[in-house]
Amino acid sequence: MKEDKVITQHLRDIERRIAAAAKAAGRDPASIRLIAVSKGVEEEKVRSAIKAGQNVFGENRVQETKLKYVKLRPLHAPLELHLIGPLQTNKAEEAVRLFETIQTVDRPRLAEALSAAIRKIGRTPKLYAEVNIGQEAQKAGVVPNELEMFLKFCRDSCSLKIEGLMCIPPQGDDPEPYFKNMKILADRHKLPNLSMGMSADFETAIKCGATEVRVGTSLFGVRAGHVGEQDE
Repeated sequence: MKEDKVITQHLRDIERRIAAAAKAAGRDPASIRLIAVSKGVEEEKVRSAIKAGQNVFGENRVQETKLKYVKLRPLHAPLELHLIGPLQTNKAEEAVRLFETIQTVDRPRLAEALSAAIRKIGRTPKLYAEVNIGQEAQKAGVVPNELEMFLKFCRDSCSLKIEGLMCIPPQGDDPEPYFKNMKILADRHKLPNLSMGMSADFETAIKCGATEVRVGTSLFGVRAGHVGEQDE
């Protein structure tokens, strides 16, 4: 099938680039995970990526993820789903049931909702705090100088274990200074997982210490309705 071949070629190319960037930074390529961003991607393309060996996927919306993966999960080897888009508090229970990792914990009310959902359901996904590293008014995320207080709130008031950080640097800016600042924050708070870097800048993110990169466009192509957006 032509689609399978194209996506397999794209995946192998991304894997080679990840390995080369890791080696250039003196890092083990195996320490960096590829999250294939499948938001807005039709089911058949996701199937092609799974056939090629990819089993970690990032999605933005709870409902889209449910509809897409309710068919895919039973038919394939275990898939790992990451929520990389904003989460409404009223979707916290569904997110806890559905995702292995929620990367966008960004405010106290959401932390409280996730804590309640985890207690009710008895399932504990990994949780990352989203950092508004560029301190942009229009973006979600905890600003850097409030991160310590937010992590303390999650831990002490909500009994949540935050295991990593994620960010999206300001569009159009050189991402390297932002990635370096994220690495400083992760090290300061002893958080092992650092999700940063997309199709246009994942090699720079690896140079700066990313442990996970979120790549969609370079794997699946530009998705309908996403042209011109800051996209993975």
